[in-house]
Amino acid sequence: MADHKSALKRIRQTKTRTIRNKDRISRIKTFIKKFTLALGGENAEASFSAAQSEIERGVSKGVLHKNAASRKISRLHKMLKASVAK
Repeated sequence: MADHKSALKRIRQTKTRTIRNKDRISRIKTFIKKFTLALGGENAEASFSAAQSEIERGVSKGVLHKNAASRKISRLHKMLKASVAK
């Protein structure tokens, strides 16, 4: 266990940030699931833009790497175009 005051503070900060990051990742996954369920429907584009916004917010908060976010958005957009083409 840490002895220094600063080390104890870092432990507390890590716990709170871990919880916050898990919540953010869970929120991103939820938006992606909502989009996949909305595919083929009339509000697919709206759910795509909401999912895209949430993924980009994850990048700005430091939860996702920008390339990983770009890949996820690209795959979602590909799914959207395929569903619209049908």
